[in-house]
Amino acid sequence: MRTSDHVTAHGTVDGTLLVGGMPVDRLAERVGSTPFFAYDRAMITERVAAVKAALPERVSLGYAVKANPMPAVVQHLAGLVDHLDVASAGELAVALDTGQAPSAISFAGPGKTDAELRRAVASGVTIEVESRTELQRLVRTGKELALRPRAAVRVNPPFAVKGSGMRMGGGPQQFGVDAEAVPSLLGEVSDHDVDVVGYHVFAGSQNLSAAILGEAQERTVELVLELAEHVPGTVEYVNLGGGFGIPYFEKDERLDLDAVGRRLSELVDGRLAPALPDATVVMELGRFLVGEAGVYVTRVVDVKESRGRSYAVVDGGMHHQLAASGNFGQVIRRNYPLALATRALDEPTGPVTVVGCLCTPLDLLGDEVDLPGTEVGDLVVVFQAGAYGLTASPTAFLGHPSPSEVLV
Repeated sequence: MRTSDHVTAHGTVDGTLLVGGMPVDRLAERVGSTPFFAYDRAMITERVAAVKAALPERVSLGYAVKANPMPAVVQHLAGLVDHLDVASAGELAVALDTGQAPSAISFAGPGKTDAELRRAVASGVTIEVESRTELQRLVRTGKELALRPRAAVRVNPPFAVKGSGMRMGGGPQQFGVDAEAVPSLLGEVSDHDVDVVGYHVFAGSQNLSAAILGEAQERTVELVLELAEHVPGTVEYVNLGGGFGIPYFEKDERLDLDAVGRRLSELVDGRLAPALPDATVVMELGRFLVGEAGVYVTRVVDVKESRGRSYAVVDGGMHHQLAASGNFGQVIRRNYPLALATRALDEPTGPVTVVGCLCTPLDLLGDEVDLPGTEVGDLVVVFQAGAYGLTASPTAFLGHPSPSEVLV
């Protein structure tokens, strides 16, 4: 997708980019300082509606809180989705504060501490077990609290998803229990120790191919059906993961959401639901729900020339937006889409390299980006910043203040 497509998606007035219907320069005054992240409430709502329309009726929509754990964002999404997934006690607290039913909250992630397990068991959420020792600690925690923990097994599948930004399954992994080890693991647990309700299988993230996602979902459904007989009781929960990608770069094509939904309907309605009629099937998405709704706004504080190259130095950088710098998941660095907030529709006048305020050459937000003539005071907007932005960045690096976040 081109930068102009992102500008169009957010809208403009008199050439100034809008976020949540508000001109970005006015929004900067409302926030009171730069840099800041702004998330468009209406765009999130529209994306959730589009996903729900595409998914089969039997599939519940979950939000992976780690994508953007800002409390206001999670609160807004809690009223739109059916399920929340968390990956820490901090995220668990945010999810519970929304009023979402504990039975509709899952807690995943390797390395859960005993304190986190106690909080999760006491809360009544579904704990997605990642190892044999974690299951043993969970059993002990339940006995100590005189509560029966609700658990699902996170399965490391025997396959990976090609084309994914990050592979989360296949081969050796720190995530989940190897599929072939699940039967013996569950054989060690009695109905009285833990209420094992099902499985979570997630093989990869940030995928833009409906065909590849469909293949992965088919193999996931086959795996769940194969393992279903090893659940001590009734299978009540099947989390099929997510992995839906968004277009970050110019040559990226949008994911065909309708095609994904059609294939998923065939798999769920034709195979999974008849075999496991009592199971709540969850499709868990993070980036796909919030990524395109967010922007990162930073102000130009200096403009300079160095041996034929133009630089715009901004007051933000990789300590807030590590992903845009290319240091979070990119093998070959490519530019996120960038624009000048108040001249979003102007023709570019030449390449400008946008760098942050940190003392490292890694602090690069845009390498030779075609922009209108850049001046001190301009507001630079980084698109696709709604997921894995602030909380996925080294905010303490060099002691600069943290940016604000607003849901507009």
